Amino acid sequence: MSNQASDDTVKHRVTDDDVISPSSPSRWRVVVVVCAIVLALGMVAGAGLWMTAAITVAAVIAIGNWVAAEWSRGVVAVRLNLPEEGRDIEVVIGSRVPVTVNITNQGRLPVAWVLAEDLMPRGAARGAQQSQGSLFDPRQTPLPIEGERLAVMALLPGQTKAIQYSVRCVRRGYFQIGPMVLETGDPVGMFRRYRLGARPMYITVLPKIQLLSTYEIGSRRPIGEIKIRASSMTDPTRLRGIREWQIGDPLRSVHWAATARTGTLHSKVYEPSSVAGATLVLDLHVETNPDRHEPLRTDLTITTAASIAAALHDAGEPFGLATNGRDAADRIRTEGFRGDHRVRDASVKAAGLKKKNDRLRPVLVDVDRGPVQLKEVVRTLARLERTDGLTLAEFLVETESRLSSETTLLVMLQQATEADIGALVGLSRRGWAIAVIINTLDLDRYSRIAGPLLAEKIHVSHLKDEDSIMDVCRAQMAR
Repeated sequence: MSNQASDDTVKHRVTDDDVISPSSPSRWRVVVVVCAIVLALGMVAGAGLWMTAAITVAAVIAIGNWVAAEWSRGVVAVRLNLPEEGRDIEVVIGSRVPVTVNITNQGRLPVAWVLAEDLMPRGAARGAQQSQGSLFDPRQTPLPIEGERLAVMALLPGQTKAIQYSVRCVRRGYFQIGPMVLETGDPVGMFRRYRLGARPMYITVLPKIQLLSTYEIGSRRPIGEIKIRASSMTDPTRLRGIREWQIGDPLRSVHWAATARTGTLHSKVYEPSSVAGATLVLDLHVETNPDRHEPLRTDLTITTAASIAAALHDAGEPFGLATNGRDAADRIRTEGFRGDHRVRDASVKAAGLKKKNDRLRPVLVDVDRGPVQLKEVVRTLARLERTDGLTLAEFLVETESRLSSETTLLVMLQQATEADIGALVGLSRRGWAIAVIINTLDLDRYSRIAGPLLAEKIHVSHLKDEDSIMDVCRAQMAR
């Protein structure tokens, strides 16, 4: 497998040193300066009341600062039921993942209040609404929450309280749950301290797979349909020409008509061919996958690709994956929960997705067979996101040398520019076996894209909705 980020993803690890400074450090400094001025004036003027007030305020500041620091250091959070180190939780759509975080006061002082919040990606959880309905309902949030992930509590020394809730996975994707943010402060509210408590957990929600037992992306004949560049096996259905018989040529390859006509033995020359599997090529560029169709169309593409990969696996055919989208695990590995956590709003904002991504590295899974290959392809499909990096045309130029020439390039796209269509036509004219699945509900758009491809004898299928996945596969089988 190439450049997959699932096993080596660098996770953010929270330690006891992740204590955040007060939210407004200049505020208490101003108070200290004022107290010093009042104390100096009281000493000069001989006003004992002023001196008493200044000393009292200074004492309150010092005690409050010390208490806030002790409370912040004493409260720790531990996330339970985490998988093994370096592994993610993998579930299917519709699963519920329980989350439990224990908050413990390990200090010597009772903590009057601590606010604990388990962060979630922005927009990923807005309650338990939309629990039923279609898989591709655009109103659904990816991770509806059942329970409370935010609580304010008081803790005695050694006391432990738990935050418990469950996450229901209604859409495929790769999600980071946490880290836990702990907020506390002195009793009078002059100091506020923040720290990162329990380390985050990572959930991979695998896409839905439709079983396509009759689907064959390759040849229905064992001798194959597409020519390959190098093979030790020849295809007796593909006659390339004839030549004079040579020692070692089998008797069945003798061309008897040419032999009778010339009086000299001649042999048939065949082209090599192969039973074609498929390299699934997914276009996930934001310009050809517009926001107004999301997440319905992208999820439909992912489900179709996963279903085709499963069918190829069941048939024992080779398959791989290539896409210009980005791997969410790679995004989290490079971005994570960065930001200034000195205020809670910044902490929450850090959980949001980065809207612009200029990483140009494509995601590739080399062609192979077997259950391990299927697991890798489905896991990678689950993590894919749209990107504004390489367009489809640029992606095909960049990766042509790395794609398997012995499989059908099964290209899945929503929209296509002239450059994209030109790149596909160019690959077909250079001998690549190309098939295209157009994922759109608009018949006019489908016709505009399919026309130039059909003129070049490139097989095109129309993917309208979830119910048409089976029709698309039957069309590919019958071609």
